[in-house]
Amino acid sequence: MITVNGVITAWTVTPTAGDERAALRDLTEGVQGLVMGGKGYISAFLQAEWATVGIDRQTPLRANMTETRPPNGVRRWTRTRRLVETGIGQLTERFHFEKIRARDRWHLTSRIARKVLAHTLGIFMNRLLGRSDLQFEGLIA
Repeated sequence: MITVNGVITAWTVTPTAGDERAALRDLTEGVQGLVMGGKGYISAFLQAEWATVGIDRQTPLRANMTETRPPNGVRRWTRTRRLVETGIGQLTERFHFEKIRARDRWHLTSRIARKVLAHTLGIFMNRLLGRSDLQFEGLIA
């Protein structure tokens, strides 16, 4: 999933047994700048590959790794990562994203698309009302 200011701009579905890093290539096609990911995206090969196309990949560090990044950048990255995690949490809790029951790929992607659309609509309505983007509670009475 790719987000810009909390709004989901791209997503894909991967099999649970597969390597999601392969799907990441499709999501980041044409993207430049900062890309954040989880610890599963730590890979020297992936870092070098993305650097050639202008992508600066940032991930949390594993326990055995040393921090070499500047503290200001890490704080900014952490705030942004927290915003993304809040969006993911909302998809999980409010939109029951982890329990999408579908028998085939078409129904699965259709249901995911509706949930992502509802999330985007919630952000749009909050912006119209001058509220915080991800403050969905109390939006609909």
